[in-house]
Amino acid sequence: MEHRKSGQGRRIGRRALILGGAAAAVGTGAVLARDELSRMWWQVPGVDKPRVEGAVDYTDARWVAASSANWRRADRPADYTVDMVIIHVTQGSFDSAVKVFQDPGHGAASHYIVRGDGHIAQMIRELDVAYHAGNRDYNERSVGIEHAGFVDRPQDFTDEMYAASARLTAGICRRYGIPVDREHIIGHVEVPGTDHTDPGEHWDWDRYMRLVRQAGAGTTPA
Repeated sequence: MEHRKSGQGRRIGRRALILGGAAAAVGTGAVLARDELSRMWWQVPGVDKPRVEGAVDYTDARWVAASSANWRRADRPADYTVDMVIIHVTQGSFDSAVKVFQDPGHGAASHYIVRGDGHIAQMIRELDVAYHAGNRDYNERSVGIEHAGFVDRPQDFTDEMYAASARLTAGICRRYGIPVDREHIIGHVEVPGTDHTDPGEHWDWDRYMRLVRQAGAGTTPA
């Protein structure tokens, strides 16, 4: 629970104040739609974002908390613009990835892990900065998605994994207005200064990007 300073009398919440001001600014000739106001509120600096214990940003994910030593509390996208998704491969099993992300001595974790059967765990809120890219600027600007498996085992990248991950990425791109292209959806290997090679040569980028576009358009992935 977040604590706020109490004051005398009834206080008007910042959210209500800002939304009311936004509506008034439009003038009598137009009315902002409810979803547009919600979108604006989400990106207003200084407004407390929802932090419900166990809540997820993606409805098909299950919450499994990472150690707080492996991420930094933030207020994205108000304080840092989110304009990238970074694709990782765990170099291990789903369970081992969860275990190390819960280890405070590990020093790294991603926002999500996708398993071979399409199951998704969210371990860090998208609001917060996960230590996953090995580059501070890229950490602050991105959402990290791990995929359980090994870079030299193409059989680990299953149809279910590709489809589930594509839907997840499409949702992230829609939330933050991220272009669905290879400049904004990248592999860990493409992060400057990293010594990682994932997702590796067996990750099918053409297939993955096609699936992300299909998911974003609401069509059935093929």
